[in-house]
Amino acid sequence: MNVEEMVSKLTLEEKAGLCSGKDDWFTKAVERLGIPSIRTSDGPHGLRTFDDFNVSNKSKPAVCFPAGCASAASFDRALLRRMGETLGKEAQAMDVQVLLGPGINIKRSPLCGRNFEYFSEDPMLSGELGAAFVQGVQSQGVGTSLKHFFANNQEYRRMDASSEMDERTMREIYLSAFERVVKQSQPWTIMASYNKIGGTYSTENKQYLTDLLRKEWGFEGLVVSDWGATHNRVGAVAAGTDLTMPSATKTDEDIVKAVQEGKLSESDLDSACTNLLKLVLKAIVQRKDGVEFDYEGDHDLARKISAESMVLLKNDEDLLPLKKDKKIAFIGAFAKAPRYQGGGSSHINSFKVSNAYDVASQFMAGNLTYAQGYQTDSLENDANLVQEAVAVAKGADVAVIFAGLPESMESEGFDRSHMRMPQNHNELVTAVCSAQPNTIVVLHNGSPVEMPWVTEPKAILEAYLGGQAVGEATIDVLFGEVNPSGRLPESFPIRLEDNPSYLFFPGENGVVDYSERMFVGYRYYESKKMAVQFPFGHGLSYTTFSYSNLNLSKIQMTEDETLTVSVDVTNTGNMAGKEVVQLYVAPKKGEIIRPIREMKGFEKVELNPGETKLVTFTLGKRDFDYWNINAQDWSVETGEYTVQIGYSSHSIAVEKTLQVQGKEYLEGMEYTLFTPLRDFMRHPIGMAVLEENFGKMLQGMVRIGLVPEEALAAGIQLGDQDSALMIQPLSILTTFVPELDGLPIKEILGEMNKK
Repeated sequence: MNVEEMVSKLTLEEKAGLCSGKDDWFTKAVERLGIPSIRTSDGPHGLRTFDDFNVSNKSKPAVCFPAGCASAASFDRALLRRMGETLGKEAQAMDVQVLLGPGINIKRSPLCGRNFEYFSEDPMLSGELGAAFVQGVQSQGVGTSLKHFFANNQEYRRMDASSEMDERTMREIYLSAFERVVKQSQPWTIMASYNKIGGTYSTENKQYLTDLLRKEWGFEGLVVSDWGATHNRVGAVAAGTDLTMPSATKTDEDIVKAVQEGKLSESDLDSACTNLLKLVLKAIVQRKDGVEFDYEGDHDLARKISAESMVLLKNDEDLLPLKKDKKIAFIGAFAKAPRYQGGGSSHINSFKVSNAYDVASQFMAGNLTYAQGYQTDSLENDANLVQEAVAVAKGADVAVIFAGLPESMESEGFDRSHMRMPQNHNELVTAVCSAQPNTIVVLHNGSPVEMPWVTEPKAILEAYLGGQAVGEATIDVLFGEVNPSGRLPESFPIRLEDNPSYLFFPGENGVVDYSERMFVGYRYYESKKMAVQFPFGHGLSYTTFSYSNLNLSKIQMTEDETLTVSVDVTNTGNMAGKEVVQLYVAPKKGEIIRPIREMKGFEKVELNPGETKLVTFTLGKRDFDYWNINAQDWSVETGEYTVQIGYSSHSIAVEKTLQVQGKEYLEGMEYTLFTPLRDFMRHPIGMAVLEENFGKMLQGMVRIGLVPEEALAAGIQLGDQDSALMIQPLSILTTFVPELDGLPIKEILGEMNKK
C-alpha cells in the first residue's frame, strides 16, 4: 500500500491523531493499517534516549561529541560529515529514526544561553557545516531535524517573543543557513521554533513554512514543532506544521471539528499526514538490524574532533607546545572535572569522561602538580585555594590554568546577563600570572567571555565545550601531538557593550527588534573598524602559513557568469599543520548599505613543512548579491568588488578586484525625474539615453558656468558614479537637453518602469 492509499483509508479522527506524537519521543501508529510509530531523539552532539522517560529521566549511556560551538571551530566539512555518519550509526544501534539536530541559529548575541549548541554568527559557515552534518547522519538511513526555524536567538521569553526584522536582514542572515542546508542536503524534517516571527508563531506561519520553505526552496520533508511550540493545532496544520510534539491528543478533536465545520481544509490535513507517512516509511525501510554501538571507537572520534576544533588564540614566545621534561602545574578544578557540554535537552549521559590531569599523569610522572584554584559550586574567590595555586605555580616551569564558564552560567532555558567569567576564575588567572610568567590559560566555555587579563598569560587555548574526550584532546594539543587548527566561528568582543545587538537584546514587551540589521558579528566590527579581542576566523598554529599567486579567472563579469578564484598556500614553518583558507568578498561602497566584507568560501588544507597547495573556489551570483526588497529577489549591484583571502575576517593576506555587472534595477525600482543620474544609467534604457545626451548636458552646464570649461576639456567620465554630477537628479538632464523635457522623458520613464 502506498502513502496515498494509506491516507485515503484513514478516518478523520486517525488523520487528526497522526498529527501529534504518541508521547514525548514517538509518533503514533495506526495498527489496523500497519502504520508503525518511529522514534525521535535529542540531540545535535550525542544521543539522549530513554528506556522509559516516565520511570527515569536519566538517558541511556552514550558518547558526547563536541558541542556545536566547538565543532564549528574546526571549519571542516569532512569532519562534520564524519561526526554525522557516526551519530547516524549510533542512532541505528539505539533504534532511533530521527535525530533532533543540528542547530544552526545565528549567534546574534554572545548572551544567548543556547549558543553552545549553535555553529556560528556567519550564515555561510553555519549552512555549510550544517549541510555536511545532515548528509552524514542521513547517509546512515536516519533522519535529521534542522532547528530551530527560525530567528530563535535567545532564551528569554523564547516561548512567545516576536522576532522583528526587515526582510533583507531575514533573508541574508537568519534564513540563509537554513536555505543552504535545505537545498544541499534535504533534511528529513525541519523543526519550527517556539518564537513568533512578525507577530505570528513560527508553527502557524504559513508564509515561511509553506510559501518559502516548500514552494520557494523546494523542501520535501516534514515540519515538526519544537516540543510544546504549537499553540493552535488547527492553525499549525493549515500553516504547514505537519507534526506537533510531544503528544497533544486532547486537541485532536479541535482538528476534527475544524474540518467538519469547513474551517480547515481536509486537503491540508491530508498533506500533513502524507508528509508524516512518507517519513515513517522512509525510516522503516532504512532501519538496519544488528548495528552495534561502538562506544570506544566513537570516543576516539570525539577526541579527534575536539582536538581539531581547539583554537589557539595566543602563543607568545612559542610557549606551546609544551615539553614533557618540564615541571608543569595544572591549576583549576576543570583540569580534573572539565566542563565539556551544555545543559538542557542536549545534555548527554556520557559513558565516560576524560580529564587533562589524569591523561597527563600517565606520562608526566613526578613533573606534574595540581592545585584546585576555585570552587566549582561558587563564584566567589577562595583565598586559601588561590594561595595554594600561586605556590604550586611558582614551583613549576609552566602553569596551565583551566578556567571558563560553569554550567550555572550558560544553559538552555536562560540567557547570560553578562560576558564575564566567574570572579574566582578571573582572579585566579591574574594571581597565577603574577607569580609565574610562563602561564597558559585553557578555556572551557560555550560562548565568548571577556578577558580583562588577556595580556597576562603567554598563551590562551580555547577548548570550547569539547565533549567527553576533551581531556585527551587538550593534552594532544598542549603537548603538540596535534597541531591546533581551529578558527573562531564567532567574534570575541572586548566587552559586551561592543556587540551590535547590545541595545536591543533581549527586547521589550515581548518584541525583539533586530535593529542592527545585517550587521551581526564581524560584519559589524569590521565595517565599523572596531577593535575586538579576537576576530572571527582567528586561530594560530604551531607552524606558519603564507599566501601567494591569487588569481581571478576574469576581472570583469556579469552576474550570470561564474568566477574561479585560486590561491597558493604554503606552510612556511617546520611542523605539519592545517590552514583554513578563508575567502571574503568586499563590495566597494555603493548605493546599497552592506557589510564591508562577508565570507563566501573556506577550505581546510593540510600541509607539510615547505609544502604548497593550490586552493580553488568558484563564485557565482549569490556570492555578490543582496536581497532586493523592491524586486523581491536576489540582486547584484553593479560595481567593483574585492576578492580577499584572509587569516581571519580582520587579517587579509592577499586581494584582487574585479568589476561585476548586475541587473538589480531592472525590477522593483521606480524611476522618476528625481532619480539620481548614477541610478538612471544602471538601467539599459537609461544608459542609452545618457550616452546619447551626456555631452549636450555638459555643454549646456558649461555655458552657464556650472561646469568649468577646463573640466569639460579634461573629459568628465559618464561612469564616474561618485562624482558630484552623477548624484544629481535626472531633471538636470532635461534642463540642459530641453528636447527631452515633457512627453519624451515621460515615455522613457514609462518604458523603464514597466514590470
